[in-house]
Amino acid sequence: MERTLGFFILFLVSVSYAENLCCSYPCQNGGVCLTKGFKDYECDCTSTDFYGRNCETPTFSKRIKLWLKPSPLTLHNLLIGNNWLWDIINNIPFLRGFIMKKVYTMRSDMIDSPPTYESEHPYITLDANYNVSFYTRTLPPVPVECPTPMGVAGKKILPDLDVLTKKLFIREKFKPEPIGTSALFSFFAQHFTHQFFKTDIKRGPQYQWGGHGVDMTHVYGKNKHDENLLRSFKDGKLKVQTVNGEDWPPLSKDAQVEMQYIMPVPEDSKFALGHSFFGNLPGLFMYASIWMREHNRVCDVMKKEHPEWDDERLYQTGKLILLGETIKIVIEDYVQHLSNYNFKLLFDPSLLFGEPFQYQNRIALEFNHLYHWHPLMPDDFNIGGTNYTIKDFLVNSNLVIKHGMATFVDSLSKQNAGAFTIKNHGKYTVNVVKELIKHGRTLRLQPLNNYRKRFNLKPFKSFEELTGNKWLAKELENFYGDIEAVEFYVGLITEKRRPKAVFGEAIVEMGGPYSVKGLMANPICSPKYWKPSTFGGNVGFEIVNTATIEKLFCQNIKEDCPVVSFKVPGFVEGPEKPVDEHGEL
Repeated sequence: MERTLGFFILFLVSVSYAENLCCSYPCQNGGVCLTKGFKDYECDCTSTDFYGRNCETPTFSKRIKLWLKPSPLTLHNLLIGNNWLWDIINNIPFLRGFIMKKVYTMRSDMIDSPPTYESEHPYITLDANYNVSFYTRTLPPVPVECPTPMGVAGKKILPDLDVLTKKLFIREKFKPEPIGTSALFSFFAQHFTHQFFKTDIKRGPQYQWGGHGVDMTHVYGKNKHDENLLRSFKDGKLKVQTVNGEDWPPLSKDAQVEMQYIMPVPEDSKFALGHSFFGNLPGLFMYASIWMREHNRVCDVMKKEHPEWDDERLYQTGKLILLGETIKIVIEDYVQHLSNYNFKLLFDPSLLFGEPFQYQNRIALEFNHLYHWHPLMPDDFNIGGTNYTIKDFLVNSNLVIKHGMATFVDSLSKQNAGAFTIKNHGKYTVNVVKELIKHGRTLRLQPLNNYRKRFNLKPFKSFEELTGNKWLAKELENFYGDIEAVEFYVGLITEKRRPKAVFGEAIVEMGGPYSVKGLMANPICSPKYWKPSTFGGNVGFEIVNTATIEKLFCQNIKEDCPVVSFKVPGFVEGPEKPVDEHGEL
């Protein structure tokens, strides 16, 4: 009797799986699938410019727009070539501003605002907007009742994580980044993004505890309590200690903010930093130190300009100036390097004034997942002629003090970061990628092809089209069985690299909109904020508008300025190397 009842329940469950027709993602072009009973569905095509049973037919005006719109690859090739054309455009302010405005609007328009989904429900809820402890979702989770983890495609069980990791992720030989990206860049990426990627693991990978944007908490502390511990309360400045003639962050005993170390640390190596994790890697400690110095330098400039200001106003204005500097550096140095475009990107919030732009942002779960760039971390570091393994490097902030800021920055600028590709996760980051993929499964992220369609990219039709490599295509087919079932992060890291680019197409076309929206939706970019008075007058506004990564370091190093570069000097990109039958370049 019990056995019969068990088979009956199993039958009912399997029937319910088959009858949720939305599991096959029938609605195209942004249409929303809604079940109608157990045997039918409908697609809501509202505001998509498409119609039909599955929102598959474009309106006449949309058809014209699609016909005129160049493909992402065409645009990429245009932007990385034609040097003569871009030399002209870059030197004509009107044209440069016009193109940059299009970049702002086209990228930002791809991000839902207000947010639409969260991880608890595969449909719109009020929590998606009001519960800011959630990461938002660009696509809803795969319904729990679907026949396969990815909907209807692929195998009923996802690949074993240990087997998948061993086959595709573990580094056997270091692969340098192909366009010459430096280690200084990779640490900038890590330090910058840690201010808004703050997963609340204790509650679950769908939760976060940050402010959903560029808020400088990685410099000033996660809350008012930590801010006050890091402040000197004199002339607006932060606490420092001086060692070997240079200013460094104070020790924890002098500013008792809570720090999180991955292994035991001697008391004289425990530093009080804005972000609790930054003491674990010297590269992060370097950035924490240089921003601390920049804040105090800016406060000196502001005090000279405004001797009437008290400590509080100097401090608050310093924060605003550093925030502006950060966004300027991110767009014009960091994203410029990432894109490798000949068009010079421009940070100018006034380009959006008068446009229907919403100055609000929520960090998306998918943005967090695609930003796991751990393969960029080398196995060892040559600092001033001394080689340190990654083991020597971990939880050793004193290395920066030992060699000095100039030598440390110079060394990272001249060292290659790793390539974002298969078999290039170091042994200390393999567990991170395993946890990431596990979180993606827990949160039922849709397959990569669904995200490609969401960001106006053509879905891959085969594993070889995804990878550009027969060996890797075969491995992925063995793991997933169907191209429509490839997991989000696995698909991103196995996608073939774009010509003269750091990443493949998908990670750029998805990451770009998230980045532009997050940066330009910052309150300082709004019409009420973006004016000289916000930054203490023309002097402070000038600091923001002339900021560069080189100036950030050079203005805060007493000796001769070192090499400060996101690209290894003199690096020349060679021909594309194919991946062999063992997954090696």
